[in-house]
Amino acid sequence: MNDKVSVIMATYNCADTVEKAIDSILAQTYENWIMIVCDDGSSDSTLEILNCYKARYPEKFVIIKNEVNRKLPYSLNHCLEYVETDFVARMDGDDWSTPDRFEKQVSFLKEHPEYDLVGTGVTVFDGEKKIASIIKTAIPTKNTMLHDNAFSHATIMTYKRVYDELGGYSLDPTVLRVEDVDLWCRFLSAGYKGYNLPDELYVILEDVSAAKRRTFQARLNSARTRCKGYKLMGFKGLTCYKPYLLLLKAFVPTFIYRKIHAWKLTRSDVT
Repeated sequence: MNDKVSVIMATYNCADTVEKAIDSILAQTYENWIMIVCDDGSSDSTLEILNCYKARYPEKFVIIKNEVNRKLPYSLNHCLEYVETDFVARMDGDDWSTPDRFEKQVSFLKEHPEYDLVGTGVTVFDGEKKIASIIKTAIPTKNTMLHDNAFSHATIMTYKRVYDELGGYSLDPTVLRVEDVDLWCRFLSAGYKGYNLPDELYVILEDVSAAKRRTFQARLNSARTRCKGYKLMGFKGLTCYKPYLLLLKAFVPTFIYRKIHAWKLTRSDVT
């Protein structure tokens, strides 16, 4: 269709951070984009902030909303219904992108038609300083998913056709919080190829207290999703059930798990 990038973002009660996220898109050196934001039933002023941006830049923003909170997969699919471009990029409402992110990703996809998706490196920021880098495997394969996520979800740029052919994000409640794991397993099993730039073009806010938000249900969802995904990608036997060992983390005392999480954030292979 064209080289315009549709940026899809779901927001939920992120009034304190969403302006910085959107401003980082407005600051992109690649200016041919439109941002499609689905507010997922926020109870704070997030929607009002989004509508202010729409009023200021009517050609740049499409603001939609869910009447009630429907969670991330539904909200991203809702955004995809409004996409009319070839390129689709992800963005989260509490992170930000570097100014050259889109320019580098569009250039890569145009110069390397053999790839269907491109992700980037990530800087992990605790609100005051950089605490880690996340640099993914350059060319992830099915085997990559056995020990890591193939891509950092919010950094990706791909094609609308890929989302269409994969059926978008799964609405199965067992993939909540791990909808990206499910997507990568389906992406790789379908024969698509992706690439991760080493450049840290995306910044996420993280802290050790985030560990306490990883509930037992989220861990169970992760184990189930990985088990199902491994089978889909052709793995057999005990390999498919190893993810259930992750459930043991739920029984580690919180103060110990926070220390482990803080240590992981200092490693380049943190996921």
